[in-house]
Amino acid sequence: MQASEVSRAVAAAMSIASAVGLKSTDAIVLNDSNRLVLRLMPCDVVARVAPLAYQASGQQLEVEVARRLAETDSPVAALDPRVEPRVYVRDGFVIDMWTYYEPVPSRALSPAEYAQALERLHAGMRQIDITTPHFMDRVADTQQDVANRDITPELADADRELLASTLRSLRRSIVDRGAAEQLLHGEPHPWNVLSTKNGPLFIDFENAVRGPVEYDLAWVPEEVSEHFPDADQELVGNCRGLMLAIVAACRWRRDDQHPSGRRSGAEFLRALREGPPWPSVDAV
Repeated sequence: MQASEVSRAVAAAMSIASAVGLKSTDAIVLNDSNRLVLRLMPCDVVARVAPLAYQASGQQLEVEVARRLAETDSPVAALDPRVEPRVYVRDGFVIDMWTYYEPVPSRALSPAEYAQALERLHAGMRQIDITTPHFMDRVADTQQDVANRDITPELADADRELLASTLRSLRRSIVDRGAAEQLLHGEPHPWNVLSTKNGPLFIDFENAVRGPVEYDLAWVPEEVSEHFPDADQELVGNCRGLMLAIVAACRWRRDDQHPSGRRSGAEFLRALREGPPWPSVDAV
């Protein structure tokens, strides 16, 4: 988030917390990228804050998916039970409230545990009926970003063509396989998994989509995807290339505020240029 917006975002989150009866006198920044994640104290709630123009629809979807998954045996971080499960709006920001989980950094998550948690998540997602975009909608949006020089002005012509051709060819190959589809997390990479005393919990459902399970497997470490023997590994590989192109394009958007910025954008382009076989996101 832009430095000039951070203080306003913090004030908006604290104001909403107070308005719903949660005492908030301090805010600890847990993460700052396209969305600001705060731990508000002493009420001990996690507030996720984003500019209204960019994140409203995604956060509405995330709250609804999390609320519905809480009714199943799914390994997901919960919304804060003390407040109404919805997105709040204040001073040009959208804010949602989540339970804080003390991290357990000393306990590494094994590939088998990661895979088991993802299997449970997919099982829970098969139990709920909710309208989400299709994963190819995100591909189409990325293609538009790559084609629009106003959105990706710093993207070199050769890199623009690499992304455009990769998205076009992989999109066709994946559709032609006609794999079964279901509700997916959309980005279950390691940074969206919390290691807690309750076990691994998934967060960030703003990119939930409908598609083949292999699309989710493309976002996890390779040793995790190997625990899914029934998955179409060729399709996982194609989806992995698609994932690299999506992330690379995001990093080159004019309005991208991810801390890694253009540096990681260049790394993802390099990985895309060298593949296939393409690496997992954690390996880039």
